[in-house]
Amino acid sequence: MRPLAHRDFRMLFGAVVLSIFGAGMWAVVMVYSVIDAGGGPVQLSLVAAANAVGLLGCAIPGGIAADRVQRRILLRLVALVDLLAIGSVAVAGVFGVVTIPHLTVVAFALGAGAGFFFPAYSAILPRILPPTQLLAANGLEGAIRPALQQAAGPAAAGVLVAAVLAPAHAAWGIVAAHAVALVLLLFVRPEPAAPEGEARDVPEGVRGVLHDLREAVGFTVRTPWLLWSLLFASGWVLVFLGPEEVLLPFLTRDRIGEDPRLFGFLLAIYGLGGVAGSVVVSSMRLPRRYLTVMMTVWGLSTLPFAIVGITYQYWVMALCLFLVGFGFSYGNVIWGTLLQRRVPRHMLGRVSSLDFFVSLALMPLSMALAGPLAEVVPIETIFIAAGVIPLILAAVAYVVAHMAHDEIAHPLET
Repeated sequence: MRPLAHRDFRMLFGAVVLSIFGAGMWAVVMVYSVIDAGGGPVQLSLVAAANAVGLLGCAIPGGIAADRVQRRILLRLVALVDLLAIGSVAVAGVFGVVTIPHLTVVAFALGAGAGFFFPAYSAILPRILPPTQLLAANGLEGAIRPALQQAAGPAAAGVLVAAVLAPAHAAWGIVAAHAVALVLLLFVRPEPAAPEGEARDVPEGVRGVLHDLREAVGFTVRTPWLLWSLLFASGWVLVFLGPEEVLLPFLTRDRIGEDPRLFGFLLAIYGLGGVAGSVVVSSMRLPRRYLTVMMTVWGLSTLPFAIVGITYQYWVMALCLFLVGFGFSYGNVIWGTLLQRRVPRHMLGRVSSLDFFVSLALMPLSMALAGPLAEVVPIETIFIAAGVIPLILAAVAYVVAHMAHDEIAHPLET
């Protein structure tokens, strides 16, 4: 909690908390706004894919901008765009004119904003906090994200959507969150000037950028555990994320009930599983067989999702999603630690960027395919495949990359 003693970090962190909470609410409001506008799985796939395209398309430009523009100005601009985008949905809801194309544009804008926001947020932290407090600051953000974006935000939105006449009316709650976030960002003071003589640790110009990119790609390709973990993550996203984001709302509506709170609470329970998984693994020492544990947990964590696709019991769906969230976050904490401990420090940022892009590159495709696929394939089959295929992919990655030998050859002090 020590970083919160710094005024600028309190303002910044407060804005991040509200933005994450708003994103969690939007996950539910978006779904039911699409349904209220006459859309189905195909239309929801379109809106969800637009958000993913905006995020992936703007992540690299966002990182460049974060190194060239004042970070606090960039954060304010993103907060303003988010406010206007969500505000347009709320206003359209008042007049009953919310449409699928409108929601698609808004989803793209929000994804693009996230692509600019988080590089700027990461870049501003070392400028307003002492180096010894950066780990604590990142830990705070990592703890509140699943709690708010996957738990509290969706739960609050589910209650709010159920209480209003139209789902888009619930967007006013998100508008309020983004408005307060923007106000808090206005109180963030200019960053301290860089120390005189501070030099960039990277070559300049386009040639230097390409050299750095080749170096990071080369390291990734030559490091089997890293390469095959990324390939596993990419496959996991392709087969799992679309059914989770696009088909789960309709499965819940058709089998359990149309009350928006039912879906909202399912997402909340999924998020609570993520919080529990992060807390549990962070409370223990790093496993000696860290790659074995990570791939085993990741591979097994999606198996309960197959049960979600065949059950008609709400409590069974909730329990399974809790287990999925628990295992996913458990493995992710180990993964983040391995990047920090086994990737050379001078290229950690570039390798982390490759991790982001390779892992999520197929996210738009997964979103776009889920709806149309459900028109021709039984939804039970899709959920079973989404639950079982990641286990197969994890086993292949573990064997091909010789992870059992690698973790013994490269022990990490715990």
